[in-house]
This record gives sequence, structure tokens and C-alpha cells, in this order.
Amino acid sequence: MSLEAVTAGLKEKVGEDCGLGATLKFDFGDDGIMLLDATTVPNTVSNDDGDAQCTMVISIDNFMEMAEGKLDGTSAFMSGKLKIQGDMGIAMKLGPILS
Repeated sequence: MSLEAVTAGLKEKVGEDCGLGATLKFDFGDDGIMLLDATTVPNTVSNDDGDAQCTMVISIDNFMEMAEGKLDGTSAFMSGKLKIQGDMGIAMKLGPILS
């Protein structure tokens, strides 16, 4: 799956206001960056790199599995498939937004 397709999918799930109230960056390594800014309405999703309160380091494939409900976030974190930098509380609020 391409970065563009993943970005479009997150934009659709986030909508106007996902209620997160924070900035969250997804670091897909060589595949790129996705930044969710939910501090303003409407929320924005872009592929720009910037500061975020929480950064999730994950592969695009594992991110898609989480979004599809095939990979549990806690299991991904415990197995090393997901690394969280910054405010872990923000990452924990992401589950309901992706489902």
C-alpha cells in the first residue's frame, strides 16, 4: 500500500474532528511520514514532517493491519512492531479513531 493511499484513508477516518486534540506523527521509515494535527478543526492529515506530541514508529503494513483490526496496538507495541515516542496517552486514544 502506498503512502498516498494510507494518508487518504486516515483523512477519511479522521473527518472534520476526530476528538484527539493533539498532534500525532506516524514514522513509516523509508516509506515516509504522516502527520495528524487534531489541535484545530478541521483536523489535517499531511505527509509533512513536523513536531508532534506523540510519534508512532511503525511499518505501513503493520499500520494497515492495525487499521483493519488484524493487529492489536498493545500486541504490536509489546512485540516491537510499534515504537512510541512522546505522550503514550495520545497513542492509546487512537484505537477508536482507527476502528
